[in-house]
Amino acid sequence: MREHDLPAPQRRGRGRSRFDDDETPFLTYGRQPAGTAPEDEPEPEDHWSSWDEAVHGPEPHPPWLVTELAARDTELGVLKTGKEADVHLVRRAVPDTDRSCLLAVKRYRDAQHRLFHRDAGYLEGRRVRRSRENRAMAGRTAFGRQMIAGQWAAAEFAALSRLWEIGAESGRIAVPYPVQLLGTELMLEFVGDPDEGTAAPRLAQVRPDPAPLRSLWEQLVDALVVLARAGYAHGDLSPYNLLVHAGRLVMIDLPQVVDVVANPQGPEFLARDVRVVATWFTARGLPAADTDPAALTELLLREAGVR
Repeated sequence: MREHDLPAPQRRGRGRSRFDDDETPFLTYGRQPAGTAPEDEPEPEDHWSSWDEAVHGPEPHPPWLVTELAARDTELGVLKTGKEADVHLVRRAVPDTDRSCLLAVKRYRDAQHRLFHRDAGYLEGRRVRRSRENRAMAGRTAFGRQMIAGQWAAAEFAALSRLWEIGAESGRIAVPYPVQLLGTELMLEFVGDPDEGTAAPRLAQVRPDPAPLRSLWEQLVDALVVLARAGYAHGDLSPYNLLVHAGRLVMIDLPQVVDVVANPQGPEFLARDVRVVATWFTARGLPAADTDPAALTELLLREAGVR
C-alpha cells in the first residue's frame, strides 16, 4: 500500500515551524520515546469519512485506498503550513479491520487568511462562466478571494487526475494519486514509507551518483514532455516539488498549473520551470550540453503546439 507524499510533524525549538510550500525540506515523524507525548499536542480527532460527499479521483481506484463509508478519518496533526494552504495528516481506517491508509489533506486558506503569492499571472487563462465571479476575482473581494482559493484546489485536482491517468498508461510521469476534492480541501496519496511514517525526500535533498542523476534527469524530461503535450506548464517547478521515491521521480504541488496556450505568460512560466531544474542538474554534475534549458524549452513549446 502506498500512501501520501507529504511529511509528518517535526518539532523545532519550542514551537511548530512555519513552512513555505516551495521551500520546505521533507521531514519525518518526530517520534517520541515510549510513554511520552508532547504537552502541547492535542489528542487525535476523528470523524466519518468524507468520501461520499466529495469528487473522487480517477477510476479504477488504487487497491490501497479506503473507500468504505464506514471508515473514520483521524486527524494526526499538521504536516506543514504555507502562505496558500495548510497540510494535515489523516489516517482513514475502517474500525475493527486492518483496512487503513494515510492521506495528506491540503486545505487552502480562507479569504481572510490566504495570501497566494503571484496569483494574478497564474490565473490568466482561467475563466469562470459568470461575470459576477470574474469581477469579484479581478477585484480581490472577499468573495473573489474565496473563488480563487477554490480555483487553486480544483486546478490541482484536475491536473493530477489527468496526469495520473496518463502516467498509469504510459509510465512517463508520476504524480500522487488525487483521492478526492471537497470544496477547497484536497486529499492526496502518500508517497513514502507508511510503516516508518517517513515521506520520500525531495530532489533538493538527494545527492545521487552519476547514473541515478542521469536517470532522474531523463525521467524529468519525460514528465515535462507529458505536461507540454497536455497543454500544461507546472508553473512553479523546482527541486523542492519533485520527490524521489524508490528511484522514481514524482511531481507534486500543482495548484498553479499553467495553461501554456491560453495564458499569455505560459511560455515564460514554462521557460522558468526548465531553467530552474536544469540549473540544479548541471550543478550536480550533468554536462551543460545535456541540460541546455533553451533547447529543452523549444522542444516543450513545440510539444505544446505553441511553436
